[in-house]
Amino acid sequence: MIDREQVHKVALLARLDLTPAEEEQFTTQLGSILDYVEQLSELDVTDVIPTTRAIDVSNVTREDELKPYPDRDAILESAPEQEGEFFKVPKILNSAE
Repeated sequence: MIDREQVHKVALLARLDLTPAEEEQFTTQLGSILDYVEQLSELDVTDVIPTTRAIDVSNVTREDELKPYPDRDAILESAPEQEGEFFKVPKILNSAE
């Protein structure tokens, strides 16, 4: 299904410098992989729902809970600049013209 010339061409496109022995090895290995994929294409999957994973995965993150930090003043004092009870940061957006 795949020959050594095709492996050589793909190696050149991928900027891989393969030895002749490696080209021969990859020709055999890629041929086996393509044969296996061809076997898979013979399966009837008309009733199989497309998925991105073999098993369902749900979001395992916790809900955000607002908890005030006990020593807020210490955090604000360590900031390079502050404005009232907030951090002061450089403006990064241009004003609309």
